[in-house]
Amino acid sequence: MKFSDPITIALSKGRIFKQTLPLLNHAGIQPLDDPDKSRKLILQTNHSQVRLLIIRATDVPTYVQWGAADIGIAGKDVLLEHGGEGLYEPLDLRIAACQLMVAGAEGASLTGNRLRIATKYVDAARRHFAAKGQQVEIIKLYGSMELAPLVGLSDLIVDLVESGNTLKANGLVPLEFITDISSRLVVNKAAWKMKHATVTGLLETLREAVSLPE
Repeated sequence: MKFSDPITIALSKGRIFKQTLPLLNHAGIQPLDDPDKSRKLILQTNHSQVRLLIIRATDVPTYVQWGAADIGIAGKDVLLEHGGEGLYEPLDLRIAACQLMVAGAEGASLTGNRLRIATKYVDAARRHFAAKGQQVEIIKLYGSMELAPLVGLSDLIVDLVESGNTLKANGLVPLEFITDISSRLVVNKAAWKMKHATVTGLLETLREAVSLPE
């Protein structure tokens, strides 16, 4: 497709970047550098009007919200924590799919108002238990969530689960489903208005790519 406006797309390294590449390729966008081999944080593409920002996954919605990027690709887990202010979320890209779950030791209690929950998804966890009428204590961690119940730091954890193998390896099991997670396309509200033709053109091209049979 042709780009009548300059477009900056924010995304993160790793799984999301790799699974986004075929979608971008469908739109004719190809990065000129491999982020796994380059230290560049701004990647140029084969289109002079399109560039990619390579940033932390948790920062993607912030860069888009404040207009440093016009478009971003972020996991729904990240968007739930961000809150979505200043963003449109027009497309589920159906990549990097997993589930946000409550997990713990097999047979662990899910009831009561004194449960301690270890998670980096603080807002999502609090909303989930509040919807059930439970007041819980949230302990924020940034990694190795599975360790928390094993050493008595928490009763349960809230974390992303894909295969469940990491839980199983640490003697834990998924106990309660919270929501399905996948990567979403988000758009800055000002860019949606000021660069509408270009943004919606890219959106429709990506929507077409998502709907193609695997």
